[in-house]
Amino acid sequence: MKVTAFIPMKLNNERTPGKNTKPFSDGTPLCHFVQKALLQVPEVDEIIAFCSNEKIKDYLLPGVKFLKRPETLDTKETLCGDIIRTFLGMHDADIYVMSHATSPFIKPERFSACINAVKSKQYDSAFACKKLSNFIWYNGKPLNFSLDKAPRTQDMEPAYCELSTPYVFTRDVFNKYHGRTGENPFMCECSEIESIDVDYPEDFVLADIVYTHLIKGR
Repeated sequence: MKVTAFIPMKLNNERTPGKNTKPFSDGTPLCHFVQKALLQVPEVDEIIAFCSNEKIKDYLLPGVKFLKRPETLDTKETLCGDIIRTFLGMHDADIYVMSHATSPFIKPERFSACINAVKSKQYDSAFACKKLSNFIWYNGKPLNFSLDKAPRTQDMEPAYCELSTPYVFTRDVFNKYHGRTGENPFMCECSEIESIDVDYPEDFVLADIVYTHLIKGR
């Protein structure tokens, strides 16, 4: 089964301008982390950067290919499904691994676990997630606990929050559900550090601190 990992990127980010190529304190650009992780995943046959701007080629590591996407996908109105649909229309594979550059600390073994889960056919899709065991409110009301009998957090039934990387799925799943997950997904639980996602400027600062003082120094 051909496994293709693709990294959707644009260079005109609104909330954190230029974040995909923005360098950490040691000069390493954000987009290098997901590339390095994917290059260590034996189940991945090819890695493709999906970007409208050819300047991204200057930031691609050896072994990572470039596929130019339409500039129309670079607007703030673009949905994730639009990006996936376009990529699937331009490139054929048996299993797709959608991997955003904004999750720099996802370990290679998480990618492998998700890919092998889908390969096994026991699951129709897979994604990385973070476990939440805390008091959650929604629309001004408790969502997962009762006001008159709040449990200890360690005794609560956990919820799981999707992370942005990776999502593993087939063309059939996308065609049926118009998204990157099906009805029977494998959920790969990740650590707090792996769950860091760079969306806003303060997220980048946090990621740089974690990388500089915890990860790089190991």
